[in-house]
Amino acid sequence: MESSTQPPSSDPLDPFPQRSLEPGDIAVLVLYFLFVLAVGLWSTVKTKRDTVKGYFLAGGDMVWWPVGASLFASNIGSGHFVGLAGSGAASGISVAAYELNGMFSVLMLAWIFLPIYIAGQVTTMPEYLRKRFGGSRIAITLAVLYLFIYIFTKISVDMYAGAIFIQQSLHLDLYLSVIGLLVITALYTIAGGLAAVIYTDALQTLIMLVGALTLMGYSFAEVGGLEGLREKYFQALPSNRSENSSCGLPRQDAFHLFRHPLTSDLPWPGILFGMSVPSLWYWCTDQVIVQRSLAAKNLSHAKGGSLMASYMKVLPLFIMVFPGMVSRILFPDQVACADPDICRRVCGNPSGCSDIAYPKLVLELLPTGLRGLMMAVMVAALMSSLTSIFNSASTIFTMDLWNHVRPRASERELMIVGRVFVLLLVVVSVLWIPVVQASQGGQLFVYIQAISSYLQPPVAVVFIMGCFWKRTNEKGAFWGLVLGLLLGFLRLILDFIYVQPTCDQPDERPSVVKDVHYLYFSMILSSVTLVTLTAISLLTEPPSKEMISRLTWFTRHDPVVQKQQQGAAATPRPPAVCQNGTAETHSAGIQLEMVQEGASKTHSGDASPQQSKVLSAILWLCGVTSKSAEVPPSPAEPTLASLEENAVVKRALDINCLLCICCAFFMWGYFA
Repeated sequence: MESSTQPPSSDPLDPFPQRSLEPGDIAVLVLYFLFVLAVGLWSTVKTKRDTVKGYFLAGGDMVWWPVGASLFASNIGSGHFVGLAGSGAASGISVAAYELNGMFSVLMLAWIFLPIYIAGQVTTMPEYLRKRFGGSRIAITLAVLYLFIYIFTKISVDMYAGAIFIQQSLHLDLYLSVIGLLVITALYTIAGGLAAVIYTDALQTLIMLVGALTLMGYSFAEVGGLEGLREKYFQALPSNRSENSSCGLPRQDAFHLFRHPLTSDLPWPGILFGMSVPSLWYWCTDQVIVQRSLAAKNLSHAKGGSLMASYMKVLPLFIMVFPGMVSRILFPDQVACADPDICRRVCGNPSGCSDIAYPKLVLELLPTGLRGLMMAVMVAALMSSLTSIFNSASTIFTMDLWNHVRPRASERELMIVGRVFVLLLVVVSVLWIPVVQASQGGQLFVYIQAISSYLQPPVAVVFIMGCFWKRTNEKGAFWGLVLGLLLGFLRLILDFIYVQPTCDQPDERPSVVKDVHYLYFSMILSSVTLVTLTAISLLTEPPSKEMISRLTWFTRHDPVVQKQQQGAAATPRPPAVCQNGTAETHSAGIQLEMVQEGASKTHSGDASPQQSKVLSAILWLCGVTSKSAEVPPSPAEPTLASLEENAVVKRALDINCLLCICCAFFMWGYFA
């Protein structure tokens, strides 16, 4: 992307808009930052963060509304604002199918998958697979894959999307903008743990909704409401478009969710079947999302949080996709630019500039003050997503990889390693941003969903079969996963090698890339993984009763048997380290109590008065103090997992769930 250090000019095709943030906007932005940091510091001081449970699971005492707000804020990042609006400007409302699909998946998390995780007493998703299948190769493979997915489709994408907005509005250097945001974001993530993340998510969800709904109102007023949008969208043609070219033309099916199965950008069979499997992976097995639900007080609060998030998934169509389409109407020469040379001048990307649709709308449409608020909204979206991913990635690395390498690591060591890994993650993600820039092909959201369709289906199938088919064993799951991932990585590499040409160039890519839509490839991956998993599981020995007790849907109510896990035997273990090298937890409702909560015993020298003040400050930041280090581990008090709910509350939640599903079906039917 071109350097952002040059001043704006009067040229309408200048890479940067003429209008930028004024002093009043900057004041709103600064006040927002101070407020968020105050909330983050308050939650850091208020919550218990010097144990694995306190840091990674917020103590397991969150009520439904911060859980629901955090689920929504973790999902809706700056990549959504930029990507959904950009895809809306480029091709219409079909991209909203991902959001409407999520309405069903987030309900399945609370009503179907979460009871299994609670009964199995798990903290991380790789830990579930370790308990369900035994051994460690599946869990380690997935732990590495999750971190890989976070870098490729979450962290770097959100940072890049946030940087587009900052670059358009403040004219700062892209990497300088990213690093400044990362310093603030990583600071309270490292210091506060999941509690700080959830509390700040709840605040930022409110800010996001207020700002985005305000812009939606301005946008619809500008074009005459939804009817005006339907009429004017098809007239939004760039003046620099060649008469004999299809470049820059709006799609005729722009207002349809279900589109032609062969010639459209999102074929309807792919939406129904190919999209559902990655959606299940994201909402029901992704550590970022599940970890928020596991932090709830009990199953009812987790269901309430999922319901809140599901209802809110209706909003992106109205607050992101439709405003993106309005932006095309108002600024067709820039947002819908058709000439690669002009697109390069407008946004630095010859493939298209649809991703500037949302920032352009904010800067040109809103008055002073509100522009600052929307800038805060974008920063809120960026920070809420990054904090959630940082915390979850830190959990996976610490509990599933570091504990495997150092099974006798003390709790103090786990706390410090978790924080240090966040810093490493930031560095790697920043280095990946140029790849996102080069490969997003004009639509950031397409980049995200394509990579997700290549990597997530095999994992989702393994989880689904592990949860719902008792005969699934470790060999079937592992080889089905490996084969599916190999095929997915192969297609991913081909996509990077054979980049989609611009609309005025012939498409000479191989047929497997050109003719097989990524959603159809998702269906192929799911089928290959399912067939391989089923065949090998049937041809090899069935799993033992211990491997399925309380770890599948049909066995979740089995009586609890105190049993030794594989490889744990009866050897003494240090505090905070459990069977198979994961954090040992037990649940009461959804509360996950550390079996030996409290810091590990340390040498008396660790708490000596001569300890450096700098070191003391660093340890305090990491939630590890000399006082906590001196506390001896408490005796193990296993608490049985409970799936019980208050009958009245359960009935009310079930009725609300049905209403939410009806709302989702109405949205599908109305826009299909």
